[in-house]
Amino acid sequence: MDILNWLDGTQFWHWWILAALFAGIEILAPGVFFIWLGAAAAVTGIIALVIPGLGWEIEALIFALLAVASVIAWRSYVKKNGNKDDPASMLNRRGEQLIGRTAVLSEAIQNGRGKARIDDTVWRVEGPDMPAGVPIKVIAVDGAILKVEPARS
Repeated sequence: MDILNWLDGTQFWHWWILAALFAGIEILAPGVFFIWLGAAAAVTGIIALVIPGLGWEIEALIFALLAVASVIAWRSYVKKNGNKDDPASMLNRRGEQLIGRTAVLSEAIQNGRGKARIDDTVWRVEGPDMPAGVPIKVIAVDGAILKVEPARS
């Protein structure tokens, strides 16, 4: 059996099976990529149902265009709006979660460096020289070092 003859027999529901497979892959390997391929396959199936008789070449082209468009649209949306409400987006950037928080210096800042306890962690801090016990505000993060300034009351 020739592969081209086999492809000529594609039906709309073949695209829906492919969409389900992509959705299953997304569940097993999350990353918000395969779901867009699945959506493109599902829409291609709908188009094949509404317009029967499209050749497999046209259906494949429609799928490819929809897949590329959906992935690009999602990435531009995330880039523009970010995932700020998603706790996983800050998973390995714990220091950035502290920007804007206030704390008390546990060790004086001398020569621009000191320490502050925030929650259950002692952080190295950089800022103007201040004695221990002074309230500070985190204004930035550089790796594992918090940039601080005196907190305004």
